[in-house]
Amino acid sequence: MNSLTDWNTFARRWCEDWNVHDLDRVLSHFADDVVFTSPVAGQLMPETSGRLIGKAALRGYWEEGLRRISDLRFTVERVFGGVDTVVIQYRNQRSALVSEVLRLRDGKVAEGHGAYEVGFVNPAGLADGAAA
Repeated sequence: MNSLTDWNTFARRWCEDWNVHDLDRVLSHFADDVVFTSPVAGQLMPETSGRLIGKAALRGYWEEGLRRISDLRFTVERVFGGVDTVVIQYRNQRSALVSEVLRLRDGKVAEGHGAYEVGFVNPAGLADGAAA
């Protein structure tokens, strides 16, 4: 995937899958051996230090996230395409600006990084009030 059209289509599907809270559909975009980092993962699962390895670990993180953020919703603001890399910049249900940096291998996300707007208190909107 290297054209802008492909990246925009990928981002649209990714967002739609998140907005219906369908983890199977979301995870279908990811390789089995994916590595994903997120400061929110570090909060929800401190033992990971924010680094998740494998699709099963990612599922566990996102299941807990959806449980704690029942109103989770994304609106894509911008999509940046590179060589085997896409950056999806979006606003979440709290209007926090978030970027997902996703590197693909054979059409699946092999590596991903969630980055949150600096200075925004509790940008993910965790139900217990924990800040990211």
